[in-house]
Amino acid sequence: MSFFGFGQSAEIDIVLDGAESRKMAEVKSEDGKKERYYLFYDGETVAGKVNITLKKSGSKLEHHGIKIEFICQIEMYYDRGNHHEFLSLVKELARPGEMQTNASYPFDFNQVEKPYESYTGSNVRLRYFLRVTIVRRLSDLVREMDIAVHTLSQYPDMNTSIKMEVGIEDCLHIEFEYNKSKYHLKDVIVGKIYFLLVRIKIKHMEVAIIKRETTGSGPNTFNENETIAKYEIMDGAPVRGESIPIRVFLAGYDLTPTMRDVNKKFSVRYYLNLVLVDEEDRRYFKQQEITLWRRGERARRSQTDQSEAEPQTPMGINSIQQQLAEGNIQARPSVLPTSPQTPSEAGDAESTPAAPGPPRGADTDLTSPTESTNEEND
Repeated sequence: MSFFGFGQSAEIDIVLDGAESRKMAEVKSEDGKKERYYLFYDGETVAGKVNITLKKSGSKLEHHGIKIEFICQIEMYYDRGNHHEFLSLVKELARPGEMQTNASYPFDFNQVEKPYESYTGSNVRLRYFLRVTIVRRLSDLVREMDIAVHTLSQYPDMNTSIKMEVGIEDCLHIEFEYNKSKYHLKDVIVGKIYFLLVRIKIKHMEVAIIKRETTGSGPNTFNENETIAKYEIMDGAPVRGESIPIRVFLAGYDLTPTMRDVNKKFSVRYYLNLVLVDEEDRRYFKQQEITLWRRGERARRSQTDQSEAEPQTPMGINSIQQQLAEGNIQARPSVLPTSPQTPSEAGDAESTPAAPGPPRGADTDLTSPTESTNEEND
């Protein structure tokens, strides 16, 4: 027993099997710092031993049992008093009694299910950890050890391209196209923007990757947007018929797989945000959701169809880039409108008067031309 710091105490150390050869992953902490944890995957066994070292030799440690738990929980930062545990496994290491010497206890959580990926966001954290507790009469001795979990996915069976024509009636019509709708975390986003009608003095255009974290449900839903990356892909006024290539490398950014309705507590989604800014600082934007997934990097992904499918992604990207480089995308007479209001070489203020647009400095969501709204009511 320990009264006011007197008596026996102990140090607890958790050692995982195969720790020397196990990969480690960086996980962001609440304060934004990166910490390295041992990496596990869904279905992997978590095993090792617990070493307990008595601090005072010749003195015994009385306890009411020693246990180890494997816990997966979701912590909402605005509700820190309530931790939502969606997995909790307990193993008893020792029955109540006395410890007079140092001891080591093996543990094994066999093929434990880990359905979600570790995540630390702006308002929520999902963590996996081991907790060892020496139960005592007054105060327990507790030691926790976090681990990182990655969820692996196979190549999507269907990965169609994204193609959409948007704009503002009689002002701006553009068509954007991305080569895929699902990207792995080390992938490359390839696309292009066609200007079909330009009657606005465009100053520049940019594309951004936005992460949207959604917590809560119903009226208590809260969205937190974070701009992961932003690229300026055009500087200067475009003309009708011009196309702008897009190429964004994802490998250099801190991304997670898309997470939808995790245990009915939160979601993480990613969007490509296309923004055009005119000379009066009015912004015209269009967001398109993309799906991110984690590609397996281990030998455990041994299916032959996956190994055959792997080279297909860069081949598709190279094909699109070759078309962009050769200028084949310029010849699109069947798509370009033949509106008498805009000559084929139009696009600047001298040849075509600028159409009235939204108020200065306003943000305008681009819509499909068939459902476009006239933004002239300022």
